[in-house]
Amino acid sequence: MKNHLKFTFLLIISIASTAFLAFIIACSDEGDSPCTTSTWYQDADGDGLGNPDISLEDCDQPTGYVSNSTDTDDTDDGTGSIYSGTALVTQGLATTTIANLFSNGTRVAGLGTIDATDGSTWTVPAEVNYTDDTFPLSSDLYNVYGNTYASATEAVSALDGNDIIEIDASGEVITAYIFADNYFEMYVNGVAVGKDAVPFTDFNSSIVRFRASTSYTIAMKLVDWEENLGLGSEDNQGFSYHPGDGGMVAVFKDESDNTVAITGGDWKAQTFYSAPIKDLSCPTESGTTRSTDNCDTTGTDDGATYYGLHWAQDTDWETENFDDSGWPSATTYTNTEIGVDNKTSYTNFTDVFDDTTNDAEFIWSTNVVLDNLVVVRYTVN
Repeated sequence: MKNHLKFTFLLIISIASTAFLAFIIACSDEGDSPCTTSTWYQDADGDGLGNPDISLEDCDQPTGYVSNSTDTDDTDDGTGSIYSGTALVTQGLATTTIANLFSNGTRVAGLGTIDATDGSTWTVPAEVNYTDDTFPLSSDLYNVYGNTYASATEAVSALDGNDIIEIDASGEVITAYIFADNYFEMYVNGVAVGKDAVPFTDFNSSIVRFRASTSYTIAMKLVDWEENLGLGSEDNQGFSYHPGDGGMVAVFKDESDNTVAITGGDWKAQTFYSAPIKDLSCPTESGTTRSTDNCDTTGTDDGATYYGLHWAQDTDWETENFDDSGWPSATTYTNTEIGVDNKTSYTNFTDVFDDTTNDAEFIWSTNVVLDNLVVVRYTVN
């Protein structure tokens, strides 16, 4: 009997102690100070970027909200679903495949690959033949890494004739003077006749010579290089993601020093890679014209999630038989718009490029800032 009473007494004491302890803990919780709240931004499209216009304060991260407010369009999940054009869409930085094609340059001329939303892989800024020794290298008009000449006459006089690429044995020698921002590869009737000696910077100017009979078709791949591969930008003018600009001017002369062709609005130009695109609703297309004129071109320090637009190049674009009649005409730009008046590789040769009777114009596609891979064509008759 005593043992039973003792057990009952201990059980009552244990239950009472537990209840008292629970009471103490509850009272202690009620006296805790409030948690530290944070601002959370709605991420309606689930891309990890928050809408700066919709937020709430909470101690813990609510479902459907993130800590950043960097989404410029919270209806776009980053798959390119709001883009209505014909390009394939990529987003963000590419994977570097070649760190630098030209280590002497003042900027890094790398190459990379990036996957589009359909799974296709693209080389950025372009597939080029810079390391292909079978593709002829242009001669120097002005190149701080090679030869610098004070005049075109001096530059041509330094050539020994081994630079001339033969298209037609019975033709005459045509001399092309080129300034490209940044890089070019030139074909005549589908034959490679010259590539730029410097892919990025310092800015240089070039001479390409070939033997041809009229008529012949000039086709050039033009690349505005990028340091932020896949995003068409570079660290410049105080911004980590500053879109650069392109532009190319050329003059072609025969053996009698007569001008037979100059760049201008009668050339054809088509773009195949545009970036950085901040808002996929800004590009437009009309026929074969691919326009990014409505897109923002200002620099930023936070451009890692911007987009690129890519179009496949025609396999025979460099040949004389390719039909470019449906392509847009080249857009022309002034020296001031391209910014060449302080570049010796241009100003030493204004008598060639800015001849008052045959003034060559800078050409590109419709957007000299955002279009990074452009093909231009012209037939000399």
